[in-house]
Amino acid sequence: MPYDNDNIFARILRGELPCNKVYEDEHVLAFHDINPLAPLHILVIPKGAYANTDSFAHDAPPAQQAALMRAIGVIAREQGLADNGYRVIINQGDHGGQEVPHLHAHILGGEKLAAMLVPR
Repeated sequence: MPYDNDNIFARILRGELPCNKVYEDEHVLAFHDINPLAPLHILVIPKGAYANTDSFAHDAPPAQQAALMRAIGVIAREQGLADNGYRVIINQGDHGGQEVPHLHAHILGGEKLAAMLVPR
């Protein structure tokens, strides 16, 4: 999946589209998902043109890679999710269910979540 400079997250980073921001630092932006799948559903995106986890792992500087993981933990604590738990999902490619060609992590919580995948 090649990077699309006009994807929704790139447009949010450029300020062309609004978001309900919950966290921002020099490397990362996080905001509420407009179609939440849990009582709390936050998207965490790196500030850079990374289509997926492969490009992020290969091209992002170590400080940006660390910032993404650090932000997930900070956001979970700030949102009151750390004690009871939460789920972090990063979809990769078509088979993984990735819809937007910009790396993004989903933080889901606020209630006991169902099983992630139904057994085959």
